[in-house]
Amino acid sequence: MVSDIPERWSKASVYPDMWADPDEDPREKDGVSPDGEPATLQDFLSGYRLTLLMKCDGLNPEQMARRSVPPSTMSLLGLVRHLAETERDWRNWIVPGDPAPSLYGADDGDFEGAVAEQELVEGAFADLAREQAATDAAFAGYPDLSARVGHDNNAVRELLVHRIEEYARHCGHADLLRECVDGRVGQ
Repeated sequence: MVSDIPERWSKASVYPDMWADPDEDPREKDGVSPDGEPATLQDFLSGYRLTLLMKCDGLNPEQMARRSVPPSTMSLLGLVRHLAETERDWRNWIVPGDPAPSLYGADDGDFEGAVAEQELVEGAFADLAREQAATDAAFAGYPDLSARVGHDNNAVRELLVHRIEEYARHCGHADLLRECVDGRVGQ
């Protein structure tokens, strides 16, 4: 019997439920942790960002745009676009002046517009990298994590933790989306 459901698999051999063996995982840092709260928060954020990229690695545009389960519009490409949009939103919260416009239109444009086109996939990753760098630069201007910023007077710490939470939640989605695409499992 032929099935559209992919068989589960992992590249890892040491721990078969992992994405990659520890000595091949770019997120492993040989037990060295950063010093201080800002560096620790940035380290966790960087780890989740890298996890998202790893979950998308090696997929073609059709696989990137494949939706999860109806009626959801979620896809790996949609997540990349959503996180680019979200980075812009966080920056809009702290920078003075008018907010930068939405990248993908109103409502669910980040997910609805995630279609299987190579140019669109490349553009989404470029948008994500650009928005991450710009948001990181904006936050770097606030080394005091208790500083209150933006229109809502939020603490910088709260915004940084919220960014980590957003990536962590969506990396969980990415785990399931990738497994649906080709059966690859892992942390």
